[in-house]
Amino acid sequence: MRFSERRARFNRVVTNPLFRPISGWVPMWSIVEHTGRRSGATYRTPVSVFHTADGVAVLLPYGTDRDWVKNLQAAGGGRVKVGGKTFAVTGPRVVPTAEVLGLLRPPWRQLLGRAGVAHTLLLDRAG
Repeated sequence: MRFSERRARFNRVVTNPLFRPISGWVPMWSIVEHTGRRSGATYRTPVSVFHTADGVAVLLPYGTDRDWVKNLQAAGGGRVKVGGKTFAVTGPRVVPTAEVLGLLRPPWRQLLGRAGVAHTLLLDRAG
């Protein structure tokens, strides 16, 4: 098992349950709400969200093959809670992080450019 897989599993089992209650309220720690492709259950996944002009960008440090990413893609969107506000998002698409940098404000543009994360999920704010 790769290190990133072990880290993702640790975060899913240990870190996420600890931080889920404050995610969505604390800057940069947000929640993506998505519906399971098979179960139909609603899930809330803590993520790092950054505002763009049309929606949000979500870093994918564990790669593009995560269930929550697949769930958002299959459903065509979900909901995001950031800064205490929840809103619907649509049009999930995975893009190279380098393509997202121009959509972000400083200092996030510089920080994400140095983060070494290959891909980012872009979501459009619905309505």
